[in-house]
Amino acid sequence: MITSLSIKNYALIEKLAIDFSKGFSIITGETGAGKSIILGALGLVLGKRADLTSLKNKEEKCVIEAHFEISKYNLGPFFEANDLDYENETIIRREILPSGKSRAFINDSPVNLQELQELSLFLIDIHSQHQTQELSDENVQFEIIDAIANNQETILDYQALLKSYKSDKSKLNILLKKQFESAKELEYNTFLLDELVAAQLKSGEQESLEADFEKLNNVEIIKESIDKSLAIANEEQIGALHNLNEIKVSLQKIASFSQEYHSLLERITSLTIEFDDISDELNRCSEKLINDPEQLDLISQKLQLIYNLQKKHQVSSVDELIEIQTKLENALLEIGNLEGEILELTNSIQQKTEGLDILSDTIHGERLNSIPVLSQKLIAILETLGMPNVRFKIDINSTSTYFENGKDELQFLFSANKGTDFGLLKKVASGGEMSRIMLAVKAILAQYSKLPTLIFDEIDTGVSGEIAIRMGEIMKKMSQEMQIFAITHLPQIAAKGTAHFKVSKSTIGEDTQSELKLLSIEERVVEIAQMLSGTVVSDSALNHAKALLN
Repeated sequence: MITSLSIKNYALIEKLAIDFSKGFSIITGETGAGKSIILGALGLVLGKRADLTSLKNKEEKCVIEAHFEISKYNLGPFFEANDLDYENETIIRREILPSGKSRAFINDSPVNLQELQELSLFLIDIHSQHQTQELSDENVQFEIIDAIANNQETILDYQALLKSYKSDKSKLNILLKKQFESAKELEYNTFLLDELVAAQLKSGEQESLEADFEKLNNVEIIKESIDKSLAIANEEQIGALHNLNEIKVSLQKIASFSQEYHSLLERITSLTIEFDDISDELNRCSEKLINDPEQLDLISQKLQLIYNLQKKHQVSSVDELIEIQTKLENALLEIGNLEGEILELTNSIQQKTEGLDILSDTIHGERLNSIPVLSQKLIAILETLGMPNVRFKIDINSTSTYFENGKDELQFLFSANKGTDFGLLKKVASGGEMSRIMLAVKAILAQYSKLPTLIFDEIDTGVSGEIAIRMGEIMKKMSQEMQIFAITHLPQIAAKGTAHFKVSKSTIGEDTQSELKLLSIEERVVEIAQMLSGTVVSDSALNHAKALLN
């Protein structure tokens, strides 16, 4: 429950600090006095977005701080999951800086708005007039039924499985699309791969084949040149090798006369050895030269195949062709793997479908069991609220569609009077009837779930007199189990509270301010009397106020 609230520099509030107690608290005040400002400040603490218009003084920061007693809410796991310090007396602070930036803290630890919003679900439920209309929403109706059916845990399991199921379905659709697109290219890619595999390509072979082709294609010219070179080198009388040897002999005769001649002898000797080696190599080349037209034709065919493949694939080397071959092999292998992945996902989806069906059947069964309970309890409460002939017809039908909370569709029909047909709440229920139904729903939910602090913002719209008294009694009874606030204009409801706060607005010079004050017993009598008779309080109004309070 909320134990205190302090507000500084927010809207019409310069500074405010107020303590709250458990039980049933009333908040009253004239229209425009600032009740919505109090709710707005609470909304900021609970994670709503803010802007600079929230600041009373644009030069100073706005600070809103609320203290909550949370020992009964079992929130330890939430604090641990979000790495926050847990305190039974938890403090939430929201700051809005003049720059427009906003900061939030839980027990002095900085948090983002999402974390604040998640925590707020366990702390305060602010029920506005707008939310009464949400009673016509199917999701809200399901939440009511599921609370009574105690379906929360089952629905969480269902939602976790549904998320996994949808993820698998999404992955399967992607794979099936990929398989379809791959299938269109499969035949062509297989042809390209077979062509490259048949070519038996090897890295570096193109250069080797081109060199062999040049030799075989010019064998006669090569042999003629080599033979002529050998003849020049080895002619007995005038061959180059003979002449080199002659020079060597001549230099040997004078080598001992000077270092210069000796050096020349070493060089001619080296030259002779090198030339002799060249001659031997030319001989070997000559012996290896064979005119082989068949081999030439084979090499020519292989080279032409390589050139054709390079042109087709728009590359310039065998290595690039080999890389393309590898990619095609991987692509075809991936297509083969797709079938396995598709089968695996299909089996997984089937298993999850069976699991979802089991969980949704359980949810459906519990809902069916809860409907008579809900109807009876609603009718019992609404009869005391002046709706003696109210009837509900709640139909739940199982479908083949997986919704976020099961497979059911819901019709929540209502009839307020005898002889009238059932109709949808939003079409046949008046504003006053909707207010009473919502109060009945909240009273019932309080029995089945540990609701947070509940604030009713003018839930009494459209009612008055004896019905208002009974609404007040219901809220007071609810306050035995939880903290209840009611913002009201009705003295009958205001008189049922255990604490009474008044919002008022005053003008000081050029400044307008709102304040929230806890009323004493005497002040409370006057406030309720004013609610009965207006600003001028009569003795009759005072007596009536005292009677209501007693």
